[in-house]
Amino acid sequence: MAGRGDPPEGTPQGFPGGGEDEYRSVVFDEAFVRAAHLQEYSAQERMGEHALAVRSRASREGRSGSHQAILLVLLILLAFGTAIYLGVRNPYLPPVDQRAEPLRTTVVPLAPQGPVAGGVPARLFDHSPAAEYRTGAAGINLPVTGRTTHFAESQVVTALSIAKDYLVASSLEPDVLSGATVRPARLLIDPDQLDQFDRSVESPADDGRHALAGWLVRFDPRQVTLADPAVRVQGTLRFEETGPDSLDVTADHTYTYALRPVVQGAGPVAEASLFTVHRELHFRFDREDLRMHRAELVTSTVEAGPQACGADTTGALKPILAGGRAPETGGGPAVTDPYATGRPTAPSLCGALAPGAQPSL
Repeated sequence: MAGRGDPPEGTPQGFPGGGEDEYRSVVFDEAFVRAAHLQEYSAQERMGEHALAVRSRASREGRSGSHQAILLVLLILLAFGTAIYLGVRNPYLPPVDQRAEPLRTTVVPLAPQGPVAGGVPARLFDHSPAAEYRTGAAGINLPVTGRTTHFAESQVVTALSIAKDYLVASSLEPDVLSGATVRPARLLIDPDQLDQFDRSVESPADDGRHALAGWLVRFDPRQVTLADPAVRVQGTLRFEETGPDSLDVTADHTYTYALRPVVQGAGPVAEASLFTVHRELHFRFDREDLRMHRAELVTSTVEAGPQACGADTTGALKPILAGGRAPETGGGPAVTDPYATGRPTAPSLCGALAPGAQPSL
């Protein structure tokens, strides 16, 4: 017997719930309704002026998506503009390469006050102030380093190393000393100074800008040769930050060479004599110089002897060799010791070589 509320025939096909189960697969849940593109107007809305029974949901969502896209574009533009603004105002960006100024040179010959001592190179060195000097590049030592306000320690070491490389190339390289080449030194010079350097090589002049001795040490190969390739060297390197983008290095070194005259044909070997050069070079480095392994030379002060005061040393140094004397000069130049430490202080265009600078034989 059918229960209360059941149709007389009972539940269809004998299944619980009857025919309602047939429609359960087409009953829409809440998520399906929200996702629908069409939405039916309510009964009250259909009583109004609306002619349609449904409305589209896509238009609202499309407008909302368009607003979001515009907002996203505006945010991207704002971020891009902020990055550009901060990039322009960032004080730590690498600066533009600064143009190097011309090198200023001072070359002072030192005249001997008596005959130049001669002998065997080893004995001359042992009886001179250079007896305790080291040989070649070993005499050019880097100081204890550290960072500065705007330069890392590695950058300071790079600047000092470039300065040392230039000192070796311009004061110790045998082919440079003999005048066979200038390339080792030229490769280390800031490109802005190459025209000045080349003119100093091709047309040297005593004008404070183009004396070749301000750039490098050179002897006339027709008159002088090295009696001992082991040049004695001693001095100091100092560094100082002179600006946010500028690092300066000062090199103050004394070089002692054993020289002898060039002998034509077979004959006795002439006695050697010592020749001393005191160089103080002031280098300047910007960040591009450090990256490219080059240097700007700011000033160069050179004292060298024994030489005659009137000798033309613009193109090559002119040593007075063993047994030679300097011509007499009126008034007498100031006595200068090239082995003395500190900045060269010769007050004129010529100085007198201090007696203590000669070997005591």
